[in-house]
Amino acid sequence: MTLALKLNTSFKNILQHFTQNVVLQHTTFWIVMSIILAILNQSSVGFLPELWYELVHVSFFALLVYFNKYYLFPLYLKDNNFGLHLLYLLITAIVFTPIKSFCLYYSTSETVMRDHTISNQKLAFLSTFLVGAGSSIYYIMNDWIRGQKVKQELKSENLQSELKFLKSQINPHFLFNTLNSLYALTLKKSDLAPEIVLRLSEMMRYMLYECNEKQVPLEKEVNYMINYLELEKLRHGNKFHVEVHVGGEIKNQKIAPLMFIPFIENCFKHGLNHQISEGFVKINLTGHPENVDIVIENSKAPILPSRGEKKVEELDL
Repeated sequence: MTLALKLNTSFKNILQHFTQNVVLQHTTFWIVMSIILAILNQSSVGFLPELWYELVHVSFFALLVYFNKYYLFPLYLKDNNFGLHLLYLLITAIVFTPIKSFCLYYSTSETVMRDHTISNQKLAFLSTFLVGAGSSIYYIMNDWIRGQKVKQELKSENLQSELKFLKSQINPHFLFNTLNSLYALTLKKSDLAPEIVLRLSEMMRYMLYECNEKQVPLEKEVNYMINYLELEKLRHGNKFHVEVHVGGEIKNQKIAPLMFIPFIENCFKHGLNHQISEGFVKINLTGHPENVDIVIENSKAPILPSRGEKKVEELDL
């Protein structure tokens, strides 16, 4: 049992070292490729001479691939001219082919293999060019995938930044008004003060700990919206009418956090706060399997304050 455990640990260490060593991975790939070609092209000369021949053959392919990766392909990324890049690959194949043929010819003493090398110059050139072009296609696809991933990450980061900015705009303003209301109620020793503290506690917990996710349960978002409205009702007293209807499929649904609050906040900021009486806010929210419908209505003040007029908020409690 101990021996098996040691072997298992050793195998895991070797596997971990292999996955972390890029040079070892590439070397293994080219050696395996040489073995496969030696098996497929095995002739009367025997396996070992054929393997040595294919190792030399594949070494030139590897040299071409890395020359393309570290020199030709960066030039393509700089110029963004694929036609010019193909021309460079063509010139490279023309230069590589006779050098490769020379090395292959003198890598073996077998007459059959030497004759094969001399008589297949066109095939050697074509295979060299195709390997270079194939590596370019791979690098282009890999670069495109990497670019898409970076764009997606930037898009996600922008969305998170916008969400954090939105939360930073909502929280201080609303918290300031609510604390003012709470202060006024405590001075009056009102029985509504504990309810405000409880609702505010629930909202702060939601904003601080649950809104950091990309999506939150729709049920919690609706509960946050209702708490917000209840606190606004307490802050304004019986001065305005707030009506909320929630229906449809609310449970087991997901939505981006704080989606509704900017619209609701605008109802109070640009609607009710400018009215003396008879203001209203009506909200109808309906959950569906694939979407959520919300309709928000608010009253409009007969006369809006001028731009130079300083806005003073009153606490009618």
